Amino acid sequence: MKTAILIPAYNAERTIDKIVTKCLTLNSTTIVVDNNSKDRTAYNSSIRGATVLKEYTKGQGAATRRGFAEVVRADYDAVITLDSDGQHNPEEIPILLKALSKADIVIGSRFINKYKAPRYRKFGIDIINNIYNIFNKNKLTDSQCCFRAYNKKALLLLNIEENGFGFSTELLIKARKLGLKMIEVPVSCIYHSKLENNSTLNPVKHGMIVAFKTLYWRLKLWN
Repeated sequence: MKTAILIPAYNAERTIDKIVTKCLTLNSTTIVVDNNSKDRTAYNSSIRGATVLKEYTKGQGAATRRGFAEVVRADYDAVITLDSDGQHNPEEIPILLKALSKADIVIGSRFINKYKAPRYRKFGIDIINNIYNIFNKNKLTDSQCCFRAYNKKALLLLNIEENGFGFSTELLIKARKLGLKMIEVPVSCIYHSKLENNSTLNPVKHGMIVAFKTLYWRLKLWN
């Protein structure tokens, strides 16, 4: 199976070297979408062997959309997405790929094995999960994890309209509407002791925006 690994990145020079190096050991094309970084993210990715794309529209959704377009253009069979801040472990990519033989989308979940996330993050994730899961038979435990695998069918059918992180649940809501099969697999997650090392986003503001976008797409695609 021809597989690409896609990493949307913004100001990730501190972590991107190690992530790209680990991804390339899996013999898969590694694509870093540089989303207007002000540091050496693009350079560090390139010298480590990644294919670097530029996306000038701000937001992880926009960067992921740019990466998906490249993956479709190059006719890959599947793509793995993971964050650039070092929270996801590239060594777990084979777990997602194995599960992709049984589904169109595989979502890494931090909570299947009762992983303990920081309380402030778990509270926000629970709210978003509840908005996504209400009235749904097939519920998810971690709608916010962007450590995912998509097969070619999903890539061809799904389109990302959200430029920001609201795309994370937008894709899942659209996938369910289209009848795509989704499953979760347990993954680990690394949270750094310093909040600023986990994300460039304010967690409260970020959570509120994603919750609103999740509600928006639920209502827009209501059936």
